[in-house]
Amino acid sequence: MKALLESLTVNSDLLSRPLFLVLCFAAYLLGSVPFGLVIAKIFCRIDLRTSGSGNIGTTNVARLCGLHFGIITLFCDAFKGALPVYLALRFFPSVLYASLVGLCAILGHLYSLFLRFKGGKAVATTVGVFLPLALLPLLISGLSCLLAIALSGFVSLGSLVLAAVLPVCLWLLGPLEALPLSLLVWFLVVFKHRENIRRLIRGEEKTFLRKKYPTAEPRD
Repeated sequence: MKALLESLTVNSDLLSRPLFLVLCFAAYLLGSVPFGLVIAKIFCRIDLRTSGSGNIGTTNVARLCGLHFGIITLFCDAFKGALPVYLALRFFPSVLYASLVGLCAILGHLYSLFLRFKGGKAVATTVGVFLPLALLPLLISGLSCLLAIALSGFVSLGSLVLAAVLPVCLWLLGPLEALPLSLLVWFLVVFKHRENIRRLIRGEEKTFLRKKYPTAEPRD
């Protein structure tokens, strides 16, 4: 906690630096790009917003267009979180303020400028943000997520586990400067998954392996 307070004091002038503000804005714009929506429209001729679950993320793409397109979406959504944070760390020696840049990318995915401030659930973008910020805590959280999915079959449960385990890992392993972002991400992920949580409680949530929606035919 002392390191966190010292980082706030030493780097408090970063918020007024033009380059930092440009990075924040660029991160939001990049985060706003709905890669899943673009991929589904180009290769499967479908609109994710009106198909399947209506979500623009990896799971809906995988169910409707196939697992390979879902994986491509996952990497693209993670990339738009990782790139601005990596650049922020290169220009500014502060994990805390790189976290703010990462937050802008996450908010871009959640509330996309190109989708009238609607968006996805930002789990993949969150993974990308923490990839350059806190690799070991992210790996532990990611393994916990995969374990939860493997045992239950619910992607939504895995996402919730990842968001819950990440702050704990950061508290134990550091860097503590990224802890505030992880707590905010946990809140946002829970908020975005509120319908999934209700379905999990009622026993109505569909597993990933049990396809809830028909698979679309990819374009030749």
